[in-house]
Amino acid sequence: MADITITPANVLPGSNAGIDSGIAGETIAAGKTIYLNATNNRWMLSDNNGTGTRQVNGIALNAASAGQPVSIQKSGDITIGATLVAGQDYWLSGTPGGICPRSDLTTGMDPVLVGIAKTTAVLAISTIDPGVTL
Repeated sequence: MADITITPANVLPGSNAGIDSGIAGETIAAGKTIYLNATNNRWMLSDNNGTGTRQVNGIALNAASAGQPVSIQKSGDITIGATLVAGQDYWLSGTPGGICPRSDLTTGMDPVLVGIAKTTAVLAISTIDPGVTL
């Protein structure tokens, strides 16, 4: 398989969404996984192939360029703008901001859970990082 294909215009928070806001440190599209960079206090794309970027603090709800405001969904249900498999778990991929099924993780990556699909459109955000590398 591959990363889920997200249509940014279709990304919507659920009624139980835990939302935060901040400033983007780079160009971010809605539906991408992001983390808060402790060095510059800016939101950046998570990346399972990077150093210091293998963490997920939420999913972007809007597009933003560097220096612009971004809304971040940290918990709850999100209509992710992609077709999911209900009951499937989804993980941080090796593509910046990407989300993939567990089967796409390879040696050298960290298994960072993003969430579990409640339906074919809704992802229940549940970020878990056990701090191990495959």
